[in-house]
Amino acid sequence: MQKNYRLLRLLEMDSIISVKNIYKEFGTEVKTTVLKGITLNFQRNVFTALIGPSGSGKTTFLNIISLLEPPTSGELVIDGIDFSKVNVNASSKFRNENFGFVFQFHYLLPEFTVYENILMPFWIGEIKITDKLLKNVENLMKRMDIWKIKDKYPSQISGGQQQRTSIARALVKNPKVIFADEPTGNLDKETGNVVLDIMLEMIREFGTTLVMVTHDREVALRAERVIELVDGKICKSFLIKEEGLERAKKILEDRTCTLGE
Repeated sequence: MQKNYRLLRLLEMDSIISVKNIYKEFGTEVKTTVLKGITLNFQRNVFTALIGPSGSGKTTFLNIISLLEPPTSGELVIDGIDFSKVNVNASSKFRNENFGFVFQFHYLLPEFTVYENILMPFWIGEIKITDKLLKNVENLMKRMDIWKIKDKYPSQISGGQQQRTSIARALVKNPKVIFADEPTGNLDKETGNVVLDIMLEMIREFGTTLVMVTHDREVALRAERVIELVDGKICKSFLIKEEGLERAKKILEDRTCTLGE
């Protein structure tokens, strides 16, 4: 694990997200602690997979690092800004300007076309729509093979097309980070692989950081880094390239935690 330790230290030198001693509790009279002192760094332009059993805290953790909900305590630094000292309005503004989201369900607005759904982040952000911007949107949609369905409504297209549209919507403003929660979870395996291929191609081309929650270990093995949460704590954290694919598979199959290594 020594090489892995050294490489992880190098990763921390160019972190876009850094969390220190993060706790999250729910409830008032009876409190449930979901996250228990997590300290972690996410490097720029790296695809990190968050895995773990149901109830491990992975989605709650994703929500915290994406500024969808605050931690109970701990430090959260994103792109050099300490969000433990920033108010809700400033956090929301930063999230809207710098993050993209892809969920298991596409959350496309049914009364708007595919094209309009992808333009929605600009309308919400009151960003001026220029000819250059529209051309960039067109090029993105063509790359993702959804330009031909631009005038259709979400109910008129397939599940794979719906998810590609949601990915395009997440990428359209060229965010610093994409947060994805089970993005292929509602798709059959073949369609899911196609959607994932397109998503990874685009985030690598854009130089986007990707943090993805997944229960699918095959999907996790396509990441550059895998972090496993168990009972609100980090159980495993390793780099696929450093370990090699076959050893990475064995690490995921092994139910033993390697905390502190």
